[in-house]
Formats: sequence, structure tokens, C-alpha cells
Amino acid sequence: MNKPINWFEIPVADLERAQRFYEATFAIDMQREDMGPMRMALFPYAEPATGGALLACPDARPGDHGVVIYLDGGADLAVPLARAVAAGGTVLMPKTELSPEIGFIAMFADSEGNRIGLHSPGRGAQG
Repeated sequence: MNKPINWFEIPVADLERAQRFYEATFAIDMQREDMGPMRMALFPYAEPATGGALLACPDARPGDHGVVIYLDGGADLAVPLARAVAAGGTVLMPKTELSPEIGFIAMFADSEGNRIGLHSPGRGAQG
């Protein structure tokens, strides 16, 4: 196993709203793809990085008690946390240092009510 996560999907009720939220929070552009009843907005990535998407389909049920993924929050977690709040999200856990080796984490609720983690690497990096 080269990497523990190969792909992730964040369930959403309103794809357009969720896409605006994530594009604003991470200052990115997401590509849209439709596959039958599944509609997706893909996070930008380059192989061999892990890819993922927002997923809108009849079985997608966003919520605050499902799977938690940790997205790359960059060098300073305060930046995406502030963007998430400005885009309509809520901070659930402020920037918190786990250890100098592991780094920092934070958590927010997105526009759909999902809990999303952020991670900033350790080894002396500013989180």
C-alpha cells in the first residue's frame, strides 16, 4: 500500500453551493463531471496525489457524524479556516498542535454540515 487514501468523496445535498464553498475556502477551481445520476466536482490534483470530489447523488447523505477526512491546510491553518467561515462554514476545532513531528490540525463544518479536518505538517513547520 503506497498511500492509505486513493480517492475520497464528500457527500453534498447542493453541489453548486458546496462547490462555491470549497473553491472559496481553498482558493481553487474544481472541475465538474456527471456520470449518470452521480454529479461531481473534483478537487484539483496531479498523480500520484490522492484525488477526491464532492458527490451529489440520490444516495449521498451529508452530515456531521460520518467519515472525517483531513485535507491539506497548507502552511497556516488559520488561512483556510478564515476562508471557510467567510464562505459560510463553522470552526469546530481551532488550529491545534498535535506534536512538533505530526504538526497541526483543525476542523470545520462545511456548507453541507460535514465535518472536515485540516492538517499542516510538523517538523518545525508553522501551522
